[in-house]
Amino acid sequence: MYGATERNEIRGELTVAGNEESKKGSMDWYVPPRDEEEKAFLKGSRENPEELASAGRIFLEFVRGFQRLGGIGKCVTVFGSARFKDGHRYYVLARKLGRRLAEEGFTVMTGGGPGIMEAANRGAKEGGGLSIGCNIQLSLEQKPNSYLDRFVEFEHFFVRKVMLVKYSHAFVVMPGGFGTLDEIFETITLMQTNKLEDFPIVAMGGDFWKKLGVFIQDTMLTEGTISPPDLELIHPTDSVERAIKIIKRGLEGHAQNRIAEAR
Repeated sequence: MYGATERNEIRGELTVAGNEESKKGSMDWYVPPRDEEEKAFLKGSRENPEELASAGRIFLEFVRGFQRLGGIGKCVTVFGSARFKDGHRYYVLARKLGRRLAEEGFTVMTGGGPGIMEAANRGAKEGGGLSIGCNIQLSLEQKPNSYLDRFVEFEHFFVRKVMLVKYSHAFVVMPGGFGTLDEIFETITLMQTNKLEDFPIVAMGGDFWKKLGVFIQDTMLTEGTISPPDLELIHPTDSVERAIKIIKRGLEGHAQNRIAEAR
């Protein structure tokens, strides 16, 4: 993990980068997001010039993410709904989690919006850690929250999801809707298919997930669409301290495996 001095140095570098963002220097391949760009891209077959233009925008969107998010240290991504307000029990839980992650030296990354995302970013700021947001343009709900050290805005969901996964060493899923399910199930699928290392995944908000857990156990597992080892990818808990232990233990195991492989 990073000490306070190292975290401050990283934050300082990111702040400078953020200030430079507005200047749009020659090394910053910036393409401003456009409304409904993804909808136009997904509407079906188009003329080649349109497809090539979209491919170029997607490429530059990836480059922008790489430029903004490189060097952020050990990172944990928190997934969750934008709809829970300050004071809700899940907001309170996510805020506590964000703070403890920061105190343990982790960067906290979210989708950068309100609700659970805001709570986790807020806690990270209160804990003295780095708070990162990967926002997406939406007509409703998704405005960047006020607790971000670094903020990157995307116009394509799939590019944003890559960034939320690529830079993280652990994941926490809090209660949420279809978007949250999409994010966490894609992350699990990447691990299941060996496209991503088996980093720790913690599920918090137990009552919220209870019926989904029953469906996974009694239907998916029974019908053979998943295997028993797949269930071991997710670690449920409502204890912030337990979540921290799961994450740290999982990362320590990865570090030991890498050392063993190097010998």
